[in-house]
Amino acid sequence: MVPDGTQDPSGASNTTGTDWASQHCKFGWCVDGLFPKGTDGTHINGVDINEDQTVICAGDDYGLVQIFRNPCRKGSMPRSYRAHSEHVVRAKFGRGGLAGYLFSVGGYDQTMLQWKKVE
Repeated sequence: MVPDGTQDPSGASNTTGTDWASQHCKFGWCVDGLFPKGTDGTHINGVDINEDQTVICAGDDYGLVQIFRNPCRKGSMPRSYRAHSEHVVRAKFGRGGLAGYLFSVGGYDQTMLQWKKVE
């Protein structure tokens, strides 16, 4: 944290141990492995971390919903699920009473899918 609101030039390394209340950003320490080698990251559209912070989901331009362990380091292999025709614009875990669910929204097919965790 920078109390006066100015930019901390070494901010990235200063936040490695920070616990965030939520994680929706596709850039950061715990999502470092979201991008396969040779990609620029623009194909990832929506990122979320579940309530107990054990898994991360991501929706991409190829119609996939991907599930990673947290933290997602370089070389991590996700479980990938074909979800939409293309462009998963949002992927988000449910909270509270919906904690066992994942929701994904497709841009081109304009559908919302509900995924339930199977024990």
